[in-house]
Amino acid sequence: MSAPAQPGPVSIPAPRTPQRSSQRSNVELYSWLFMRISGVVLIFLVLGHLFIMNVLDGGVQRINFAFVAGRWSSPFWQTWDLLMLWLAMIHGTNGMRTIINDYAERDQTRLWLKMLLYVASGFTVLLGTLVIFTFDPNIG
Repeated sequence: MSAPAQPGPVSIPAPRTPQRSSQRSNVELYSWLFMRISGVVLIFLVLGHLFIMNVLDGGVQRINFAFVAGRWSSPFWQTWDLLMLWLAMIHGTNGMRTIINDYAERDQTRLWLKMLLYVASGFTVLLGTLVIFTFDPNIG
């Protein structure tokens, strides 16, 4: 009887590395950085907004049309509210985009959900910006 043949060395193929284009995109890196930076700025803006609107000078009882008209007559408060609107909407849209990318399985579903998200967010930012800059305190 002959001895069983010894198997030769096992050849394991090297893992394939994805082909990288010469112009690699850093969209996800910038998206990640934006979320961190905008989150910190939003904490300051929102807490300041809540403190001014709800705590100073008697609380929410004084908030009415005249209060908003006086507040938005100042470029400082227009900029504050505009920055809060834009950062919150872009921050939220970016978060929803990430959730859609993670959970929508089909490419077609992912495309339509993101299109709906971008249209709704763009409309909200556009309408909010328009209201802040065209607000007329004389109509009340």
